Amino acid sequence: MPVYLRYTISTLVVVFDQITKIIADRSIELYQQIEVLPILNWTLHYNEGAAFSFLSSAGGWQRYLLTGISAVVSIVLVIWLARLLTSERVMIWALALILGGAVGNLIDRVLYGHVIDFIQVHWNQSYFPSFNIADSAITVGTILLLWATFTEGREDQEEDRSDA
Repeated sequence: MPVYLRYTISTLVVVFDQITKIIADRSIELYQQIEVLPILNWTLHYNEGAAFSFLSSAGGWQRYLLTGISAVVSIVLVIWLARLLTSERVMIWALALILGGAVGNLIDRVLYGHVIDFIQVHWNQSYFPSFNIADSAITVGTILLLWATFTEGREDQEEDRSDA
């Protein structure tokens, strides 16, 4: 996969993430629940912390810490993504999705001081923390990254066995 296409994937994640956050922020009242499916609501939340609202009530300093961490991780991912071999397709997709999600949430932190979350999954009265498209991309990318990490070594071992 050409290098420019790797960043196109990330860019599409960022654009889709930002568009959906703007729509949610303009059309849903804070904490309002709009049922989409019996297990899915649109619910606007502002997350000042990290995943699962970690550090959300830390008093404001976490904005700068999390913004800095997101920026550093994004730079590392840009470099790592550029260095991957064309044959490493799963890893390319993984890092492109994670990068797009990281940048999407980084934009929120810089512009608003919080991340806009609006997707809420629940079962009966048990609610999963609200999330957004960027979080979804990071999750799928992480799953792909783990899969690529565990399967890459096996493929190399199988090739070595077939050469012997």
